[in-house]
Amino acid sequence: MTNCHKKMRLMFASKSVPLPEKSYLCPALPKSLPMLSEDCPGDIAHDMPKKEAVEKMFDSIAPEYDALNHILSLNIDKIWRRRAVRKLLPKDADFHILDVACGTGDFSIAVARRSKKARITGIDLSDGMLAGGREKVSKLGLDDRIELRKGDCEALEFADDSFDGVCVGFGVRNFEHLEQGLREMRRVLRPGGRLVILELSVPQNRLLLALYKLYFLKILPWVGGKVSGDKAAYRYLPASVLNFPLPKRFKAILSSCGFASVSHTPFTFGICRMYVASLPQISREPDGKEN
Repeated sequence: MTNCHKKMRLMFASKSVPLPEKSYLCPALPKSLPMLSEDCPGDIAHDMPKKEAVEKMFDSIAPEYDALNHILSLNIDKIWRRRAVRKLLPKDADFHILDVACGTGDFSIAVARRSKKARITGIDLSDGMLAGGREKVSKLGLDDRIELRKGDCEALEFADDSFDGVCVGFGVRNFEHLEQGLREMRRVLRPGGRLVILELSVPQNRLLLALYKLYFLKILPWVGGKVSGDKAAYRYLPASVLNFPLPKRFKAILSSCGFASVSHTPFTFGICRMYVASLPQISREPDGKEN
């Protein structure tokens, strides 16, 4: 077992703690989730902000991330991503796209394949994930159109109205402050621009839900353990999905953050959902205020 995996075992202890009152779990799902342990070592302290904990987690699993992701989704994630990209931009559009929580760059690469004129900037907290993404981008000869760099989704280092479109692939559930991240994406999106989010979700059908819970809470950690060497590192995934707002609530959050025409489409019996929203055609005054 590597040092990274030992840290991950400590990071996600076996005990569970009650969920906060404002969680949005579906009925019949577990009432508690694995959280950071109180007896973590100094380098992964129990009071570490979620942002830093998530960064360390993804740095540790980066080498196995792509293989595990495709195995666990049976490559269906590629179909979801292609459908999302079609919503994000027209074919061969000359757009500048921001890929938030870009990870190893799969969404960025899909956008580049959709349009040979598109330019993509991807940001992520994890150096390990970015390193893997840059390697893929280089092998595909897309260095001139895709730039992957370290960045914080809650404090984007871009000017207002910088991008024609913004996408997030399976990353919003990792935001430490969800609304702040959404407001930042709205700020850098040009009027009339579109936001497309892909996120894992929970099926509503009772039979599917039972199968889903078996797979997600039992099989996934086992497979993750076989691929990574430590299944504890993958207990965070079901926890983060189960604790994410339900579709109705998340659409309301998007609207409250200033997005319009908010909609969502379930994929594959609801285990993945695509959220699409746009920014109204409103111009900003020189002082930054909106008309």
